[in-house]
Amino acid sequence: MRRSEARKHLMQMLFEMETQGDYSQKARDRYEANFMETSGQREYLDRVYGAVCAHLQEIDETIEKASDRWKLSRMAKVDLAVLRIAAAELLYMDDIPDPAAINEAVELAKTYGSEESGRFVNGILGKIAKRKHAEDE
Repeated sequence: MRRSEARKHLMQMLFEMETQGDYSQKARDRYEANFMETSGQREYLDRVYGAVCAHLQEIDETIEKASDRWKLSRMAKVDLAVLRIAAAELLYMDDIPDPAAINEAVELAKTYGSEESGRFVNGILGKIAKRKHAEDE
């Protein structure tokens, strides 16, 4: 499994967890048993999932700040799952280049979200990356 496939599974898992309101290890194990038993990206999956769960409140606050007038509760669940994955990569995984994280997220949003999802996700992640680099300077 390539990373793009792993991101797709992460997005689907986070979408499912969000709709069920269950981010527990049991929910993760159930999803993995059904869909990802033979993943060759286990380390990556563990790192991103761990970052999302450990920093969910910070990630959500960062997304909300960058989204101007959009509350998380109004965002499409697919877009939110994609944004959480990419934000975790941008903020907590220095070995993943920002353009790669953003591009992969936009492609996921275009494929699984609405007609506007790609632009919406790109705009938010662009602001997050810009703020991240401004803070680094």
